[in-house]
Amino acid sequence: MAQPAKLTHLNARGEARMVDVSPKAVTERVAVAEGRVTMAAKTLDLVLKGNAAKGDVIGVARVAGIMAAKRTHELIPLCHPLPVAQIAVEIEPERKPPGLKVRATVKVAGRTGVEMEALTAVSVACLTVYDMVKAVERGMRIESIRLIEKRGGKSGTYQAKE
Repeated sequence: MAQPAKLTHLNARGEARMVDVSPKAVTERVAVAEGRVTMAAKTLDLVLKGNAAKGDVIGVARVAGIMAAKRTHELIPLCHPLPVAQIAVEIEPERKPPGLKVRATVKVAGRTGVEMEALTAVSVACLTVYDMVKAVERGMRIESIRLIEKRGGKSGTYQAKE
C-alpha cells in the first residue's frame, strides 16, 4: 500500500486542520490494535487471583478501554466523533515475559477509519492496569502499542507484519 504524498491534517499553509470527510462513502471500517503491560510474575499472579487492592484489574481495564474508544475525539484534537458500532477489548495473561496483552477491535459504518479509537482503547486499558497495581509494582512497562489491522475505506486493508 502506497503512503500518501502529503499529510492530510495540514492545510496549504502547513496549519493543522480537521479533514473534510463528507465526500467519502460510508463503508464498514474495522481496526485492531494491541499493546502490553509487562510486570513481575508475582504481580501478574496477584492480578489473576483478583487480589489487587483496587479490585478487578482486568474487568476495570476492559471497561476503561471501551469508554476511551468512545471518547477518542475528545482526546485527540483532529479526530472526528464517530458512532462506533462495536468495541471489544480483550486482555489475556502472558507468562514469558509475564504481563497482560491488550487487544482492541473497533468497528464503524462511517466515512473515516477507527484506527485511533482502537489505539486509544489499548492505551487507556494499559494505563488502567498500571494505575490499579502501581502500589505493588511501579516498574511495570507499557509496551508495543501498535495497529495490527485496518479494513475498509478507500485505502483498503493494512496488516502489520509480525
